Amino acid sequence: MDMIVWAGAVVSLAGVAGLIWCIAYVIRLRRADLDEATLRARMQKAVLVNFAALAVSTLGLMMVVAGIFLS
Repeated sequence: MDMIVWAGAVVSLAGVAGLIWCIAYVIRLRRADLDEATLRARMQKAVLVNFAALAVSTLGLMMVVAGIFLS
């Protein structure tokens, strides 16, 4: 069951890396001084990646908890 815990930790860290990428991407967008329509379109991409990263992180944490309960 240790493999489930470690795999879950890796998946969760991948989700956190996605969240960090979203933060950096939005900071770069705000500094780029784009017009509102372009900024809004690019922010939608960031929102989708943010939700996906949160989902991946949640699945990783569920794997960790399941591995702990099973061991």
